[in-house]
Amino acid sequence: MTGATAAADAAFIRCTRLTKVFRRGDTEIVPLRDLDLEIPRGAFVSLMGPSGSGKTTLLNLLAGLDGATRGELWIDGQELSRLSRDQLARWRAKSVGIIFQSYNLVPVLTAYENVELPLLLHDLSRRERHERTMAALETVSLVDRASHFPRQLSGGQEQRVAIARAIVADPPLLLADEPTGDLDRVSADLVLDLLGRLHRERGRTIVMVTHDPLAAARAPLKLHLDKGALESTRVDSVSMEGARTAAGEVAP
Repeated sequence: MTGATAAADAAFIRCTRLTKVFRRGDTEIVPLRDLDLEIPRGAFVSLMGPSGSGKTTLLNLLAGLDGATRGELWIDGQELSRLSRDQLARWRAKSVGIIFQSYNLVPVLTAYENVELPLLLHDLSRRERHERTMAALETVSLVDRASHFPRQLSGGQEQRVAIARAIVADPPLLLADEPTGDLDRVSADLVLDLLGRLHRERGRTIVMVTHDPLAAARAPLKLHLDKGALESTRVDSVSMEGARTAAGEVAP
């Protein structure tokens, strides 16, 4: 193991001088600049900051949906810039679940079919896909809505289907982009309760972008970005110790 790999393995997520530059004509836009960040395995992180602070850009980099202009990004011992496009797609399919603010459910598919979709990228039998899909729907308490289409569900139920889809392949990393942004307070609290259970009981690493201070308060590790740089970090040490314990005790 090289020194760089050993250092990266010390944290589940490690960003070193991570920078993203977009060019529009002669203008450079730098939403992330020389970001250094470490997130331990099993952490629940809220990522806050004003619009344009780099939150969504960072989430896209963590998801492997975009590449950094320079710097390093290690996730679970893998440096993402070293992967080809095909390797990155395979890594994303098994390693990351994404939860979107607007749910991103396929309207012509049932809740069951939406949840099953990620499993079609895996070498699983129909029976295995069925068992995993129903287990994910049970986790979000929506087995009785399996045959419903998105238009037949409330916003809170749609987001819970989206969470089931994100966890069905059992990825170690969950990324949530404003998961409660379109929900009323009651539905938002149900979604946050669910994310909290996935963190505590299954030891999943969760990074959640949010503008909602009540949502951010649910996360033991709170990060604040401004102008592409990490402005502040707050840690609930008791909860973080619980996250480390969960990550060590819960099988992936």
